[in-house]
Amino acid sequence: MLNVRNHSRDSAGMTYVYPVLSRRACGLSLGINLNVNNACNWACVYCQVPNLTRGGPPPVNLDLLEDELRRFLNGITTGDSLRRLAPPEAQQLVDVAFSGNGEPTSAPEFAKAVERVGRVLQECGLLESVKLRLITNGSLMHRPVVRQGIAAIGALNGEIWFKLDRATAIGIERVNGIHTTPEKVRRSLLQCAELAPTWVQTCYFAIDGDEASEAERSGFREFMKSVAGKIKGVHLYGLARPSMQPDAGRLSNLSKEDFQRFAGSISALGIEVVANL
Repeated sequence: MLNVRNHSRDSAGMTYVYPVLSRRACGLSLGINLNVNNACNWACVYCQVPNLTRGGPPPVNLDLLEDELRRFLNGITTGDSLRRLAPPEAQQLVDVAFSGNGEPTSAPEFAKAVERVGRVLQECGLLESVKLRLITNGSLMHRPVVRQGIAAIGALNGEIWFKLDRATAIGIERVNGIHTTPEKVRRSLLQCAELAPTWVQTCYFAIDGDEASEAERSGFREFMKSVAGKIKGVHLYGLARPSMQPDAGRLSNLSKEDFQRFAGSISALGIEVVANL
């Protein structure tokens, strides 16, 4: 039986498709893992992927991906798969999400994969009831194939969850393990939001028992103020599953009061916040 603390990518015995119970999606989510080699261009300190390496995925077998998705969805719509996978209160498929063990848009086949997934959802009559999502760090928006795939998700009434955990260069490097600037991230986020409805997703937690500094919190609020009205809102969440990275022992959830106070400071900007500690 699935639970929110177990997002194993091999729970269905498939290569690309895996079911999870998602706190943020509020139900059963069907993941699409294009990064089957556990490789990513980021190295987030809280990442739950074991043996994470830097890089991109191997070539994607689009025929196999399409076949796995079709078989899984047919099992849901015609059989008792949901009763075996999820507790009664979560026996409804709410989304199909490109997520997995690395950055999905790093696959050269990303746009073609979106096309295949959209076609299967349409064939199964699920486009109206099941949301198509992409969970991304947004770092590859400069690639035409990435913009093409995101635009296709938008055309299918899908949405993008765009990672933004910190909004200073120092904070981003500390949490996400990459060198970039808030301005570059802002440009990518706004470009993404022009192509498809976009939520910011923010993992907010303590390091060595300490909340982010006031400078970090202020930087985040200023960043969000600059994109208010362009994005759908913010998914703010804490740690649900243990990190598999070297600094895992330094991470912990904040108190409910500190977490809610930070959420309230974003809401005060007129931005919708969905919070899950």
